[in-house]
Amino acid sequence: MVELGERAGTSAWSGFWNRGSWWKALLAAAVYLALYEGVSLLLGLAWGADVDPNPFANAQSVLVALVAPLIVGAILLVAFVASLRWFPALFGRQPIRGGRWMWIAVVILLLPIALRLIGIDYGSYAAGVVPLTFLAGLLVGFTEELLTRGIAVKILRDAGHGELAVAVISSALFALLHSVNLLTGQPIGTVLLTIGYAFAFGVLMYLVLRVTGSLIWPIIIHGLTDPTTFLSTGGIDVAASGPQNALLVLAGPFNFVIMAFAVIALCCIRGRVGATGAAGRGRYDGMHAAE
Repeated sequence: MVELGERAGTSAWSGFWNRGSWWKALLAAAVYLALYEGVSLLLGLAWGADVDPNPFANAQSVLVALVAPLIVGAILLVAFVASLRWFPALFGRQPIRGGRWMWIAVVILLLPIALRLIGIDYGSYAAGVVPLTFLAGLLVGFTEELLTRGIAVKILRDAGHGELAVAVISSALFALLHSVNLLTGQPIGTVLLTIGYAFAFGVLMYLVLRVTGSLIWPIIIHGLTDPTTFLSTGGIDVAASGPQNALLVLAGPFNFVIMAFAVIALCCIRGRVGATGAAGRGRYDGMHAAE
C-alpha cells in the first residue's frame, strides 16, 4: 500500500509538470528565485558580518555571497529534474535545430569573453577571488541555463508553443531573475536596463541552444560571460569605473550589439517542436524557412 501511494504521488507530480503550460514555467522560475533569495538571506544573517559589501573584495565574500547560495540552488534544480527524470530530455540532443544564421549569436557572445579574459587585471584581486569568481560564474551558468533554457523551454515546448514564443517567454523568465536587484537598493533605472539586457542575452542564449543542439553550450558560454564581466567591472550589474585597458574598452560595446541582434533575431525565429512528428526531430529553422 505504501509503495502504491508513493507511485501515485510520483505520478501526480510528474503528470503535473509534464503537461506543459506557460504559467508552470513561470511557477518554476518564481519558486526557484524565492528559494535562492531565501538561502542568500539566511547565509547573510549567519555570516553577513564577515562579508564585504563588495563581494569581490576577498575570497570569503565571494564564497558566502555567491558560491554558497548557488551551490544550494544547483542542488535544488538537480533534485527537481531528477524527480521528473528529465535529464535525458534536457541534456540530450535538442528536438529542433537552428539555421546557420544563429551562429552569429555564438560569435557575438564569445568575442567579448575573449577580450575580457585577456584584458582583466587579475593581479588587482585578493588571493582566491579570481578562481572562486569563475566557479561562481560556472554555477550561475548551470543554474540559470538549466532553469530557463532547460526546464522552462521543455515546459513551453510541451505546451505546444512555437519556437518564437519559447524564445520570448524563456528570455522574459530569465530577465525576471534579475528583477531582484531592486531588493539590493539599485536605482530603478539601472534595474530596468539590466532587465532589458538580460532579456536580450536570454534570446542569444536560446539561439546558442538551438544552433548547437545542446544545453551544455549555453551553460559554458553563460558560465564564462558572468565571471569575466564581474572581474572586468569589479561588481555585479555595474558599469566599470576608472581607466580600463583597450581590450576591456572594446568589450563594452558588445552589450549594445547583443541587444540589437536580439531584436533582429526575434523577427527571424521559426519552427515548432512536434510539427513533423516525433518532437520535430531533425527539423531545421532557416531565417526565411517556411513553416
